[in-house]
Amino acid sequence: MLLNFDRLGWWKYVLLGITLLTAAFLLLPIVFIAALSFGSSQWLIFPPPGWTFQWYSELFADPRWLESALTSLKIAVIVTILSVLLGLVTSFGLVRGSFMFRDALKALFLTPMILPVVVLAVALYAFFLRIGLGGTLTGFVISHLVLALPFSILSISSALEGFDKSIEDAAVLCGASPLEAKIRVTLPAISHGLFSAAVFSFLTSWDEVVVAIFMSSPTLQTLPVKVWATLRQDLTPVVAAASTLLILLTIILMALVAVVRKVLKQ
Repeated sequence: MLLNFDRLGWWKYVLLGITLLTAAFLLLPIVFIAALSFGSSQWLIFPPPGWTFQWYSELFADPRWLESALTSLKIAVIVTILSVLLGLVTSFGLVRGSFMFRDALKALFLTPMILPVVVLAVALYAFFLRIGLGGTLTGFVISHLVLALPFSILSISSALEGFDKSIEDAAVLCGASPLEAKIRVTLPAISHGLFSAAVFSFLTSWDEVVVAIFMSSPTLQTLPVKVWATLRQDLTPVVAAASTLLILLTIILMALVAVVRKVLKQ
């Protein structure tokens, strides 16, 4: 039931104040990080004594940071493609299938979302060490895919459940094959779900740090792992610059998701 704010009287201002304080509590650390990335001090001091772009210059001039960023990008792109493809096939089976234990299977696919990340990371680390995938690109992709796939399944399943299957059946009656009807009718209709699945899968892999710490090696590190390792060694503002760019990319992609979903649903 929606609240009628006109009947709340002065309570609506209390609710508004609580909302603003909560938003400030969540957003102020991000603002501080962004401000520190432009500070002229070589230490993380707030407020900064001056302003400079020096730390961004050092960030882009350091090949170790660039290599970590490229590694993160490579893994995230591969995970995104695999997550959308597997999520699409799985969603068709879960939404349109009529087999036993379908709900249990769906719950199993969504388990990585509710399982503590540390527990999952330790389990993957121990398993990959036994099969020789620890510290490898393949190990990174598989471990990130385990985390990203539930988001893909949720996004695509939600879009598929909102699609009228009779439209696809009509295309089949008009002479299209079942596969052709799915490709030319169903997939365009659920494109907003596919797009959301792709973005959430990318961000899940791009921002992941706990599993990545267990999977990393001296020669293979993602950008969040590089940030974590640098923080343990030196509190340089370069870390703040890298963190700001990570946050900025996340905000841009989330805003893009909202805009695209709104456009596609019109």
